[in-house]
Amino acid sequence: MQRYLLSIIFLFIYFVFPLQLIAAENPPIQLATRYQDHIEVKDYFVSEKLDGVRGYWNGSNMLSRSGREITIPDWFVADFPPIKIDGELWIKRNNFESISALARSQKPDSLLWREVKFMIFDLPENIGQFSERVKQMITIAADSKHMQVITQQEFATQERLYQELDRVIALDGEGLMLHKKTALYKVGRSRDIVKLKPRYDAEAVVISHIEGKGKFSGLMGAITVEMPDGKRFKIGSGFSDNDRANPPKIGAVVTYQYLGLTKNGIPRFAHFLRVRSE
Repeated sequence: MQRYLLSIIFLFIYFVFPLQLIAAENPPIQLATRYQDHIEVKDYFVSEKLDGVRGYWNGSNMLSRSGREITIPDWFVADFPPIKIDGELWIKRNNFESISALARSQKPDSLLWREVKFMIFDLPENIGQFSERVKQMITIAADSKHMQVITQQEFATQERLYQELDRVIALDGEGLMLHKKTALYKVGRSRDIVKLKPRYDAEAVVISHIEGKGKFSGLMGAITVEMPDGKRFKIGSGFSDNDRANPPKIGAVVTYQYLGLTKNGIPRFAHFLRVRSE
């Protein structure tokens, strides 16, 4: 009887409030893998990895990586073509917090949209090789005021690649993307497109332990640490099961890795390495 009533309730909700039951679906996008030193650099186009918000133009709407529709001004996309385009909503280097907040807001009248560019890096439905898709993107972007193609470069050696990485990082960039020239667009993780980002090491003092949840219930889930400048943040990754059962002591100095700093000077994607030995 109870199961029967639950079925009736479900059917009622489904037909009366159907839109509430429709979950956003992830757009069919291509995802990068990590750079490996054995890669033949000359076989790839190289571009800067922008710290913006992934945007998927489905021909009529802009979707986030998770499938959520991004509220965007009509004037911004007025000259966008009715084809699928993969790219990044971006303002400038080291300004992720601003574009992230804008992409989550429901206010398309924000003046900040005047500073945004849709930096395109691929055409999901184009069946040509990436080198051919780059040419097509340049043609498409030429007809739009708010669309721009991410610059693609070529390097013959790994040494030149790392020189370019150093140059981008010195300008507060995030890293590089390498895309195989002959690659087709493949949905999901692809070894034909890789990201190269630097990691930095630093030390901080353990201030407190945060209890774990789920599979880490009863263990340490994360630690709060303090940087030399007094800023505090949490580290929740990089720990072994033994580390979580026997966490670094309060007052201990730990070494961690991170991928650059946020606008507020907090390490991004901090990853525990070890307790410093005295």
